[in-house]
Formats: sequence, structure tokens, C-alpha cells
Amino acid sequence: MARPKSDLPDAAALAALVDAEGRLAVRVTPGAKVEALAIRDGQLTAKVRAKPQDGKANAAVRALLAAGLGLAPSRLELLRGETSREKQFRIVD
Repeated sequence: MARPKSDLPDAAALAALVDAEGRLAVRVTPGAKVEALAIRDGQLTAKVRAKPQDGKANAAVRALLAAGLGLAPSRLELLRGETSREKQFRIVD
């Protein structure tokens, strides 16, 4: 059975959360049943199926954010939170 499409908010709403230096904070829930991005009270949350082993969850979050923002995953750099649920990414040129 095919996996359902990820639930993503509007790209403009996601872009509005990016600060002037191109940074984006996100709270991650690894090992979720569905992949989704949501904005609640001005905070971006990401749910990914990947388990937090060997960087798989970080890669899944990067891919999900890239899809939501309409960017290539290589344009997102993990700045902070490699082993934490609270992560910060930066959009690079």
C-alpha cells in the first residue's frame, strides 16, 4: 500500500517563519505514523516516520522542510540540534 502524501502548510506561511538571517526553528517528533509539518502558535513542528538513528530523522526533516518550502534539500543546513528535538536550520544560497 502506498504511503499517503505528507501534510504540508502553505509555502508562504513557512517562509514567514524564516528570520532575517535565513534561520528556521522546528520542533521534531521522530517515529511518527505520518509525516507532516504544522504551525501552531507561531512554532513550526515536524513529524517524520524515520527513527532518530544515524541521522535518518534529521535527513527526513530536511527533506520535509525542503518540500514545504519548495527548495532543494541541499539548500537547508542543520545549524543546531543534531541530537535534540529542537532544531534550527538555515537556508543557504
